[in-house]
Amino acid sequence: MTRTIDDFDRAADPAEVGTDWELIADRVMGGRSLGTLERGIVQGRMALRMIGDVSLENDGGFVQFARDVAPPPEGAEGLELDVIGNGETYNVHLRTGDVTRPWQSYRQSFDAPPDWRTIRLPFAGFQAHRIDAPLDLTTLRRIGIVAIGRAFRADVALAAIRYV
Repeated sequence: MTRTIDDFDRAADPAEVGTDWELIADRVMGGRSLGTLERGIVQGRMALRMIGDVSLENDGGFVQFARDVAPPPEGAEGLELDVIGNGETYNVHLRTGDVTRPWQSYRQSFDAPPDWRTIRLPFAGFQAHRIDAPLDLTTLRRIGIVAIGRAFRADVALAAIRYV
């Protein structure tokens, strides 16, 4: 029941819904966080890597990379990510049809270890953030990998992401 959302080890195929990953920082709301997003080899694997500085100045506090997705297949129980990083804690944010404000999402945290690891995040572990509606996966439309909530140096790479 696995369906790949993205696998950077493969040749550059169009994204499943015709979009690509984009970098978004709190600067869109007046914050001061900065970041870069690049494809390249990270410890032997092709990956998408976000490096940046999360700043709490001017009510800021995040930098992320995100893309639009199609909802998971029926029976999928979560996400699986092949990640590497600097040992910091990051979030995965899900946006559904019920999410209408930029600060709303369904969130789950993970630690990005200094060596490649596969991390599994069950959908049941995602918590609603500033939204009362339950997580409706049939309307899932966007996934983001987010450095958020505290001032720190972000360095996280994603080699693959799958519905499982």
